[in-house]
Amino acid sequence: NSIEFAGAFHSTIVKQVRLRNPSSSTLMYTATILGRDAADFSLPKGGIVSIPPTRQGFITVEFTIRFLRPAEAVLLLISNKCDGMEGATMTFSLKSEVKNIEPHGMLKCRSPCYEL
Repeated sequence: NSIEFAGAFHSTIVKQVRLRNPSSSTLMYTATILGRDAADFSLPKGGIVSIPPTRQGFITVEFTIRFLRPAEAVLLLISNKCDGMEGATMTFSLKSEVKNIEPHGMLKCRSPCYEL
């Protein structure tokens, strides 16, 4: 699965990954971000999620577009044993794309094109 962070240059994009628990036991996951651009992605609400039986939980991933090149990382969700139940390890590909560039300001200046 892939999660795409597309937006304007220097914008911050927040995505939520929904995790469902169909079992009758609580599941716990620890989230880690790995890869070339892992430092540019963050987990603002923490990297641990507990999902009650037959409910759903969310992991929030945040990204600020700092470079024009696409950023890439992997979100790794590792299950922790809880109530004797262990879930499957899951991975998500995190990718970014710059959709537009907004100027922060404009500067006007006058200068001769050349001097003799």
